[in-house]
Amino acid sequence: MLVNFSRSTFPLITKNPFLSSIPLLFLHSSSSPTNTPTLNPPKPLSKPHLESLVLGRYSHGKFSDLVPNVVALPAVLLAACQNLVPNNAAIDAPRPPELFQSVSKKFSVEKMGREISHNRFDFEACSVKMADKGEFLVLPSLKLKVLIEAIRMVLEIVYDERFVTFSYGGRVGMGKHTAIRYLKNSVENPTWWFSVGFNGEKFGCQHVDKLCLFMEEKIDDKVLIGFVKRLFELGVVQIQLGGCFFGRGFPQESGLSSILVNVYFDGFDRELQEMRLLKNRENPKFESNDLVSEDDVFYKPVRMYAVRYLDEILVITSGSKTLTMDLKNWAVRYLEEKLELKVDRVKTVIHSAVSEKIDFMGMELQAVPPSVLRPPMSEKAIRARKKYLRQKEVRALELRNARERNRKKLGMKIFGHLFKKVKRSDGFKFEYQIENEVRKMFSTWADEVVKEFFRSLDERWAWHRKLSAGHFLSLRHIRDQLPQELVDAYDNFQEQVDKHLSPVKARKALEEEERRKEEEEERKYAKRTVEDLTRLCMKVDAPIELVRKAVRLVGFTNHMGRPRPICLLTALEDADIIKWYAGVGRRWLDFFCCCHNFKMVKTVVTYHLRFSCILTLAEKHETSKREAIKHYSKDLKIFDTSGNEEVHFPTEREVKMMGDKNLSDPKNVDGALSLALIRLASDEPPYSCVAHFCERTDTTIYRLRLLQKRLDVNPLNEEKWVRAIGAIHGSLNLKCLPLCPDHIHDLYMGKITLQDIDCTSFLDVD
Repeated sequence: MLVNFSRSTFPLITKNPFLSSIPLLFLHSSSSPTNTPTLNPPKPLSKPHLESLVLGRYSHGKFSDLVPNVVALPAVLLAACQNLVPNNAAIDAPRPPELFQSVSKKFSVEKMGREISHNRFDFEACSVKMADKGEFLVLPSLKLKVLIEAIRMVLEIVYDERFVTFSYGGRVGMGKHTAIRYLKNSVENPTWWFSVGFNGEKFGCQHVDKLCLFMEEKIDDKVLIGFVKRLFELGVVQIQLGGCFFGRGFPQESGLSSILVNVYFDGFDRELQEMRLLKNRENPKFESNDLVSEDDVFYKPVRMYAVRYLDEILVITSGSKTLTMDLKNWAVRYLEEKLELKVDRVKTVIHSAVSEKIDFMGMELQAVPPSVLRPPMSEKAIRARKKYLRQKEVRALELRNARERNRKKLGMKIFGHLFKKVKRSDGFKFEYQIENEVRKMFSTWADEVVKEFFRSLDERWAWHRKLSAGHFLSLRHIRDQLPQELVDAYDNFQEQVDKHLSPVKARKALEEEERRKEEEEERKYAKRTVEDLTRLCMKVDAPIELVRKAVRLVGFTNHMGRPRPICLLTALEDADIIKWYAGVGRRWLDFFCCCHNFKMVKTVVTYHLRFSCILTLAEKHETSKREAIKHYSKDLKIFDTSGNEEVHFPTEREVKMMGDKNLSDPKNVDGALSLALIRLASDEPPYSCVAHFCERTDTTIYRLRLLQKRLDVNPLNEEKWVRAIGAIHGSLNLKCLPLCPDHIHDLYMGKITLQDIDCTSFLDVD
């Protein structure tokens, strides 16, 4: 069906009470591109130069005039544009001259810089307001996104080095996997812990005012503070504590929210850090040898650990429950009184680290003995290993016999060649010297034969007994009647027999090696037993029940847990179907690669997702599963337009090799699960791609279909929805976006999210 589309934008028109407090007026600014050529186009400012520029505005303990001297500079705005380019690390990312040309077609960075510098930037004209069942969503245009990114870059330089060490999220190299690595490697002997939960409260006016007060402690720039307030007033930047909207790639997110949350909680973090340092000074560290007294009493110092990932707070202690209770009461009192936040006291309770699990950052934590994380080999594994070693010995024996057989054949050929030479001539006459080669070959064979002989103690013992026992030359009355040279030769021969053939020393060495192995095993067992009794480690598990519930909710499996097709995806191309499944699977593997039960997640991907994809392809082409596997194979191979083979879904070999190696900040699977892009046909002229600063016009129009709309489920209903999984705002349902082949591929594969797309440039059906 051919449909007609038209671009739709909805300017958000509201009164601006904040502007009345500023002497300068905001004037309407046109965002149309300028046709005036630029002789010397600006280049994006590198991060070291930006740091020098921001730090140059530091004086008397504060950063001053950041907007006119940093944010408004065209080079800084171009650097923000460069950060917004989707998949910026790719080879085909636009270079600085091309980037300036792409940006100039959207808006003028010089004009935008003047508007920002003179406090005349029109926020309302750069905002789009959409509604869904009474809930409003305000999205920033591409121009406003550039300003938000420029502010974020400046605030990152101002605050990132000043945050405490246990503050994760919204920081460079401080993501979820880094926090999990800290919990697994640094937390020792946890006994009690609690996580702070919030009631899903949105930032109100009092929270924004308090946030601005916190920012004014380091930043002396009323214009910058006013920009932040204006973004909150319009709803372009929203913060909801206790929700599922941070770091998910949803369009309702803002890149500025993460760092503002860290700024808001910075005072709480510093107070908690002081308490941790005080407790560490009261309980100093000891050497490992000093931890055990003469009475074999193990000393466990009291420790406090804390991890905060954006609005999720986890506090761990290795002391008494009273200490943990006092710490929890202080944290709740500080958050409610000083930060004016509503703490969910039902969720904020103390748990035993040993007997209870706790949910944190979408994973399950529990304190366990070291043997649980690194269990010894089971009896079945030991038998399998012994069987493997026996098979290895058999293969080595077969190889040795084959080598001996080949040596005999080669030796017979050499002797046959020599015999023919002797018969044809009076002596040995060769065209080239092979004497050294033959001597070396036979010497090597002889050494190997001798080594092989000395390995067998039974053969050495038998030959030693035959050559040394019961010989008449050992009798004294016989030795006296024989010449001395013969007796000496016999004694020398017996010494060589005892030296080379006596298995006593070899048997003693073998027994010593076996005894050493037994002592090593006993030592390891004793150490493992002591560690299990005196030490606790952190075990991180994937919430496999929630994953299975999400798999069942989306439709990968039926109520029996068996793979099933997803009928909605049959409207896509074969390659897009496989890419959609591959994007979901790869994100799950990347997100849970640090978990102890990672094998269970692998099973979900390799079985449920893979065969659901095969069944979907089979249903689309009205064929059987067997025929689909025969055509695509289990690796789901497809061919591009040039006939080259492509594999997007993670192969079984790749899945087996994955593990706790990648420690970057992963992208959540929420956006990929709840979103389907259906390709549409249109007779309209091609539109430009809506990805940030993409100039390609070979686009295809895709309609957004959201999971919660298709299932008619409210994401806030935890009984029907999956807890801890967010959803894209419902106002984007059935919207159409033109995307080029590269960016639709990246969107399916999870390399980019809806945050990397200008959702305000959607298309509406006439």
